[in-house]
Amino acid sequence: MPSHEQLSELLDPATTVLLTVECQQGVVGPDSALPELAKEVRSSGALGNVARLVAAAHRSGVQVIHAVAERRPDGRGANRNARLFRAAERLPVRQLAGTTAVRVAAPIEVTEEDFVVRRLHGLSPIQGTDVDPLLRNLGCRTLVVTGVSANVAVPNAVFDAVNRGYTAVVPADAVAGVPPEYTPAMIRNTLALVATVATTDEVLGCWERPRRR
Repeated sequence: MPSHEQLSELLDPATTVLLTVECQQGVVGPDSALPELAKEVRSSGALGNVARLVAAAHRSGVQVIHAVAERRPDGRGANRNARLFRAAERLPVRQLAGTTAVRVAAPIEVTEEDFVVRRLHGLSPIQGTDVDPLLRNLGCRTLVVTGVSANVAVPNAVFDAVNRGYTAVVPADAVAGVPPEYTPAMIRNTLALVATVATTDEVLGCWERPRRR
């Protein structure tokens, strides 16, 4: 774990962006297409921690980007080259553009200053989306990655961020996947090799304490 001073330097609000990944009603909400994942992200406290981080980012002037995965009703442009995509087509709840399923889920607050970036294809919130150009135009140096899932989208986001030259910070208790024991194993054995791993409280402590001048 980094020291408070090291983490505070990484998390300077002027050069930090908070990314929430697929924290949408059709994924983490009560009527999720993936009830096991929705149950885990709520029971573990991860969704609540994402909401706490978003609220603190709003107070501290940290830019927030919400990455949402959706599909057109006709499926045009969507991937079909993996089991995951084909299975998604058969789920009872589909992440269709314009529906409640693709709205950011409570208790996360979305303000007019936030960006909501929607993608129709692929596995990554960054590759092939507007996220990277937005980060560069915002002067981002550090990307805080939160949300779901630790199985697929979160690692994709971290790897893509690092490959593009950003420093990734992962609040370990603000991400979730299934089964429950997989998330800490993924963080310990993979994400910790390429990202700075912290806790929600440690990140909040950096944003909510007066910065030294």
